[in-house]
Amino acid sequence: MIDVVVAGAGPTGLMLAAELRLHGVGVVVLDKAAAPTDFVRALGLHVRSIEVLDQRGLLERFLAEGTKYPLGGFFAAISKPAPERLDTAHGYVLGIPQTTTERLLAERAAELDVEVRRGCDLVGLDQDEDGVTAELADGTRLRARYLVGCDGGRSTVRKLCGIGFPGEPSRVDTLLGEMKMTASRETMAAVTNEVRKTQKRFGVGPLDGEWCRVVVPAAGVAEDRSAPPTLGELTGRLEAIAGTDFGAHSPRRLARIGDATRQAERYRAGRVLLAGDAAHIHPPVGGQGLNLGLQDAFNLGWKLAAEVAGWAPADLLDSYQDERHPVAAAVLDNTRAQMQLMSTEPGARAVRRLVSELMDFDEVNRHLTEKIIALDVRYDFGGDHDLIGRRMRDVNLERGRLYELTRTGRGLLLDRTGELSVEGWDDRVDHVVDVGADLDAPAVLLRPDGHVAWVGDDQGDLLPHLSRWFGK
Repeated sequence: MIDVVVAGAGPTGLMLAAELRLHGVGVVVLDKAAAPTDFVRALGLHVRSIEVLDQRGLLERFLAEGTKYPLGGFFAAISKPAPERLDTAHGYVLGIPQTTTERLLAERAAELDVEVRRGCDLVGLDQDEDGVTAELADGTRLRARYLVGCDGGRSTVRKLCGIGFPGEPSRVDTLLGEMKMTASRETMAAVTNEVRKTQKRFGVGPLDGEWCRVVVPAAGVAEDRSAPPTLGELTGRLEAIAGTDFGAHSPRRLARIGDATRQAERYRAGRVLLAGDAAHIHPPVGGQGLNLGLQDAFNLGWKLAAEVAGWAPADLLDSYQDERHPVAAAVLDNTRAQMQLMSTEPGARAVRRLVSELMDFDEVNRHLTEKIIALDVRYDFGGDHDLIGRRMRDVNLERGRLYELTRTGRGLLLDRTGELSVEGWDDRVDHVVDVGADLDAPAVLLRPDGHVAWVGDDQGDLLPHLSRWFGK
């Protein structure tokens, strides 16, 4: 009996597997592909994902292979400076290809002894009161206590569970390509800058070595969405929109992406759960998809580990859907809005100009930016204190940084009073007495995902919150 089977070895699945192993949970990751993808789809990590990596001690290895960029201009590609007073120690976006993100997360998983089995196509599953049986295409059967589908927008796990995926089909296609160009980098930059004055879903530029990346709107929506475009289709669209095909040749990868917007009706069916694109898909504007999946995994990992370990409160695992379903729904809405603002239609362009004017107000700019970088997320825990339900930013303490204390994935009582206790929960909650001036509260109880579960200074008031999140 395996503790947890994770279907899908993309960023979400690997992040979840690492979180589970951090708590000693046995994990097997299955992926139908024989090797990791080499196609760059996502290009960056936003603030909350960067914080998550810092909370687990992984950020330095990502910084070594990425590039920091300013935060402005992410909402519907409306060019504005980064807003003031963002509540984070990481006020940047980290440019890093998805392939590199996957490799680094795979290395982390390997360090924690996660077993990844490639070339394993999940074709069936059945569950009972004690576990889930997964059937593979070669006839192999695996028995696990839980199974999590992190297997993408066309999720086999979701379909096998009969979970509905309502929303809107693609109305706009975008063509992606990696190929060689005869045009100079200066020409590509000049033409791209001119085209993007009106067409925000366009981009041509260097990727790595002699290879270039192309993003260009398709002429329409393909009947067979799984079929990649041809080189001729892509160069034809370049000619139509930019007036040149930049001498594109020798493609190594071509793909077609749509703007379908869908969300799973539920994230849990008994002992089967969904995360990442298996639970939600949306237009790629704002670069939120990969980040949303990583944050799903960060929320789910410790809860599922608690369930496996036997100390989870009765409704802890269900809180995964309660908390993450509304977050994804909000992302779907903001990407719908961004797609409208990026249209070339006269009415949409008029609305875009109005929104751009409004974003000159720092409060509006910050509000929209925080939607993209996930700093606006606040889970409904009840309670009036402004910190309750929010993730806590990294703060300096006498003994170092807060995020350096969260590397174990345990709960944390950060106590300035020195009069509180986690006795009875000290096998799953760390108690740190520190009077660091940056902590603007007498004491805070942090869940393993860094969200604030309680603020106060009274032991009697603390106890029910310890029980709520960390069991009896």
